[in-house]
Order: sequence, then C-alpha cells, then structure tokens
Amino acid sequence: MNRVYVCSCFGITEQQVKKHAEDGACTPRQIASACKAGTDCGSCVRRIQAILGRGACPRRELADQGKPMLTDLADAA
Repeated sequence: MNRVYVCSCFGITEQQVKKHAEDGACTPRQIASACKAGTDCGSCVRRIQAILGRGACPRRELADQGKPMLTDLADAA
C-alpha cells in the first residue's frame, strides 16, 4: 500500500485523516484533536481542509439541515 503523508511532523497519512473524517471529524481542528495533525508547523492544514472538503460529513449534513449535531448519529437518522 502506498502511503501518502499529509502531516510530516506526526507521520499522519491521508488514509488516517479520511478515517477520522469517517468517524465524525469534520474540521481541521477536529482532526487535530483526533491525531495532532496540523498542530505543529501547520503546513498540512490546507491539505487536511482539501481532504475534508471531498468527503461527506454526517455532522455537517445534520448541521446544514438544522438538526442537532451532538446526538448519536444513529438516533438522528
């Protein structure tokens, strides 16, 4: 498997960022909380934003619909 590193400071791959996004991290700040990516030199933040912009975010979709985001996603469906 070819690893594409997003964050060199902490060795975070694009696949790891996508996994955190699938688990509900919708912003670079939430990704940083999950794995520290973007918290050292910051050069990867735009790349993280680009990755997040490509995928669907269940919490963002709920927010856009005016629904609560802090409830369990299974309950919100």
